[in-house]
Amino acid sequence: MAYELYYWAGIQGRGEFVRLALEEAGAEYADVARRPGGEQAMMRLLAGDGSGRMPFAPPFLKAGDLVIGQTANILLYLGAQHGLAPSDEAGRLWAHQLQLTIADFVDEIHDTHHPIASSLYYEDQRREAKARAADFVKSRAPKYLGYFERVLEHTPASHEHLVGAELTYADLSLFQIVAGLRYAFPRMMARLEPKHARVVGVHDRVAARSRIAAYLASDRRIPFNQHGIFRHYPELDTEQ
Repeated sequence: MAYELYYWAGIQGRGEFVRLALEEAGAEYADVARRPGGEQAMMRLLAGDGSGRMPFAPPFLKAGDLVIGQTANILLYLGAQHGLAPSDEAGRLWAHQLQLTIADFVDEIHDTHHPIASSLYYEDQRREAKARAADFVKSRAPKYLGYFERVLEHTPASHEHLVGAELTYADLSLFQIVAGLRYAFPRMMARLEPKHARVVGVHDRVAARSRIAAYLASDRRIPFNQHGIFRHYPELDTEQ
């Protein structure tokens, strides 16, 4: 099946978590909004087809007749379709739970530069962003990274993956978290990475996988920039 991924052109954003799963699976997909007329097609699907089942916002994935919204929900589907999740119910739920925790982390990362409103420019909330980012650097990022470090410490077998002995979409998403935080908060990550060696290990192993490595070297991987979730503002990357 050829998939259609709908997400804003020019940014990684939440769509990147889906792209990583599609790339690791070797799945054929179109990144629709990056094609001529693609954003207009995306807006038409957002408007709905009269069924009442329209997505709330990108990303969403078209798989045959299915239109699946919400990043964690899309990954729940792709995990089952492409062997990126355990086959047992308990394992699938655990992978989904981890992905939902990653979604919470992503929201907090976003709010370091947009703590008041997404509709306002960063420059309109710079003072509030500095206060929010200071708490993020001091307490929130260490808490989330520490949680995933403990999960890896207690994972049976290899301790190399978040869920059991095999790679899942949760590992791909944790890779993106580390890569994004290295871009947005390089000083913070230089300080925290030695304390979270297992988390960094997941990042490094994912980056070395053949399909992911090829994707990262291709023009399909949109570079980090100042319009996505992970943004580098030096004044927010404070010493603690």
